[in-house]
Amino acid sequence: MVWPDLLTRERPKESASIPYGPSGLQVVDLWLPPGKGPHPTVLMVHGGCWQTEIADRRIMNWISDDLRKRGIAVWNIDYRGVDREGGGYPGTFLDAAAAADALRQHAPRYNLDISPLVAVGHSAGGHLALWLAARNRLPAGSPLRTGTPLPIHTVISLGGLPDLEEAARPPGSGCGTEIIGKLTGGNFADTSVPRLSPLGVRQVLINGLQDKIIPPAYAEGYARPMRAAGDRVEVRMIDRTGHVELIAPESAAWAATVEEVKEALRRR
Repeated sequence: MVWPDLLTRERPKESASIPYGPSGLQVVDLWLPPGKGPHPTVLMVHGGCWQTEIADRRIMNWISDDLRKRGIAVWNIDYRGVDREGGGYPGTFLDAAAAADALRQHAPRYNLDISPLVAVGHSAGGHLALWLAARNRLPAGSPLRTGTPLPIHTVISLGGLPDLEEAARPPGSGCGTEIIGKLTGGNFADTSVPRLSPLGVRQVLINGLQDKIIPPAYAEGYARPMRAAGDRVEVRMIDRTGHVELIAPESAAWAATVEEVKEALRRR
């Protein structure tokens, strides 16, 4: 698949949009299933090389709608990319953290069950989803430390870039190496997930074998040291799958993701 195969479809509509800050990008879309609940919940994080110009939360609308139809609520967050005022370091990370933590505030109103909570991130969003699960391990003095992080119990990374230091080495990924500098400001100790290991949560990396944007080798390259540190990390490689298929609801990759989401939600 190529991007127009997904993006030119009729776009499903969220149930509600909830601001968590003054910027137009500091907003969350809630996808709420019918019924009173309580609704099992997925925290969704979009990709786009951490750049708002490339993608925002709406790129995840089709899979968010698919989960809603399956009776699963979705908290689909947005954040300021490195190409927007206030983005980069620390803003992009603080936005993602604030958007995630806002779920705890709004869960009672919408009867959202957030224990267990599953985070699903695509591409750069795979990195941010893993980072959100690692926030309680941020080093003392980091400007990214805020309050009490929302607990995440399972992270599913779809074609993610979990190791920023690896992504910063030439030739890098489809995002390019220079973007990592804009995102981190050279600070890897509190931005690159392996530096924060062990996370203490289950991690599932789903990648397309034909992904030309994010090298599939990134997944095992991340998993090996994380396993050595004591984390449970599973890698699933999907054949005949590129980068777009990972968030297309009819794809084999998404079927594998739904399987993992359901398994994670059964864990209490």
